[in-house]
Amino acid sequence: MHLVDVVLSGLVLGGIYALIAIGLSLQYGVARIMNLAYGEFTVAAAFAAYVLFTAVGINPILALAVVMPASFAANWLVYRWLMTPLVRRAPDAGALEVDTILATFGLLFVVQGVLLVIFGGTYFSYSYLAVPVEIVGTTMAANRLLAALVALLLGAGLYLLLTRTRIGTAVRAVAASPASASLVGIDTAAFAAFAFALGGALVGASGVLVSMFLTFNAAMGVVFTMKALIVVIMGGVGNLLGALAAGLILGLAEAFGGAFVDTGLTLAINFALFLVVLLIRPTGLFGRAAR
Repeated sequence: MHLVDVVLSGLVLGGIYALIAIGLSLQYGVARIMNLAYGEFTVAAAFAAYVLFTAVGINPILALAVVMPASFAANWLVYRWLMTPLVRRAPDAGALEVDTILATFGLLFVVQGVLLVIFGGTYFSYSYLAVPVEIVGTTMAANRLLAALVALLLGAGLYLLLTRTRIGTAVRAVAASPASASLVGIDTAAFAAFAFALGGALVGASGVLVSMFLTFNAAMGVVFTMKALIVVIMGGVGNLLGALAAGLILGLAEAFGGAFVDTGLTLAINFALFLVVLLIRPTGLFGRAAR
């Protein structure tokens, strides 16, 4: 395989991984919720895009306008109904993390079970822009390039929201120190719920985008959760630029491993890279050590 093919494929894959992980980074870095059902919501969004495209004829890009608000609302409700009682009763951050891991682990099976009842265990896919496009001397599927471009635009939009608006400043303040944020009049509970829901909207977007070029089924949510966790921890918890960098690194590592080693070893390459980063930088590539 040509080197340019591998690099371009890795960058496209890494951009999608980064978008998937940024949502979890918001949920964990701001709301302090380690959402193990994250991948199931990604798969649910992929099925929503599939239904909208095959049954209604709405293309995936337009489907984003439906799926993202719906996913935002669903995750806001999850936070308000399921997570808020856990947040209120937790004596400290460690206890909250344990409680939310257990709660979202159960939620994982609820969402997965609903999807299995509706769609069964078979694999689904649909054909959207599955045409070759020549770029920098190599050929790629148009749907992959479009998915990567939309992921880049969504990531840039989120970055601007968090760094150029008052809402974003409040969200970053809650992420840095909830106690200090509350002292300056920031409603930490409301902004934690907003960050969790905003992460859910990005979950919806990533599910729609991956459905454009991947075959998926109701039981593969754990794959997306695992990838997101690796990227979030590698980049540094709560660091969006770190998630972007880690996603690109992971995508490139998979592409080079699949092209020059063996496609069956991509998972091993993922974890090997993950362990190397943790050994060198325990707080992640862009993480800061606790004081």
